[in-house]
Amino acid sequence: MNSFVGIDVAKAHVDLYDSSTGKHARFAHDRSGIKKCVKQLSSLSPQLIVLENTGGYELDLAVALDEASLPVAVVNPRQVRDFGRAVGRLAKTDQIDALLLAQYAATIKPPRRPLGDRGHRQMKALVARRQQLVKMHTAETNRREHGHDKSIARSINAIVRTIERERAKIEQQLAELIDQQPELKQKRQALLSVPGIGPTTATMLLTEVPELGQLNRRQIAALIGVAPINRDSGSFRGKRMTGGGRKAVRTRLYMPTVVACHHNPVLIRFYQRLLHKGKPKMTALVAAMRKLLTIVNTMLAKGENWKPNLA
Repeated sequence: MNSFVGIDVAKAHVDLYDSSTGKHARFAHDRSGIKKCVKQLSSLSPQLIVLENTGGYELDLAVALDEASLPVAVVNPRQVRDFGRAVGRLAKTDQIDALLLAQYAATIKPPRRPLGDRGHRQMKALVARRQQLVKMHTAETNRREHGHDKSIARSINAIVRTIERERAKIEQQLAELIDQQPELKQKRQALLSVPGIGPTTATMLLTEVPELGQLNRRQIAALIGVAPINRDSGSFRGKRMTGGGRKAVRTRLYMPTVVACHHNPVLIRFYQRLLHKGKPKMTALVAAMRKLLTIVNTMLAKGENWKPNLA
């Protein structure tokens, strides 16, 4: 019998449910507990193990499972909750959540997403930290408008300078990590050759979309959530929408796409053609984002830099 395992991860402990035996198990969420959990799962040889993305709590266990060559998928909690409502599981405890994750694994069979090596995970953490610093910088800069008192203004300026120094350190660490990995360095140079993509966006794409260059254009568009979704029923033809996928990537691709629509010759022609057809600006911009993604996906697949005559 195929074994599908769901693991609910909390700060203090992790709860495991194995579909082949119908048994629950609980382990402490520490180094010793994770080691015992991995050992038990290795003896089960499960077909798939599913964990929810809990904002970082799941990472140490997911990495340990991946390093033990166990098939693990980290999934979106919202999708699991929707699945739970669909199958009528509305109650919520740690054991019920683990069982629901095992059912989700057996029914949906979500694809495994590569966790990357230690260097890639470090890069991802640095990119996340840089994004936090950017938000903090924006918040403190906005407070300058109300810093009429000199002591308050000095405090704000000191915080802003500190954030800027820390952001510079993060960016230097990221550059050094990429330079140490020839493949990533080559991909980064290819991305930087695209008009509209700067160092920050190039690094974000390398860390948040490691699948670039490995999928076809439809798959990469669906992965990021910029592929049009049909909304038809009978004779009714609904408005095509986009969504799902990796929202954080879409959010951080917004401004680079705006820049590309003004400076990238391929995107300029594409964007203007859609506007002339009467498409709303935001619809045209999302289509341009999809176009930009498919271009860089093809470039990385072929190991090529930007060419101005790209269609």
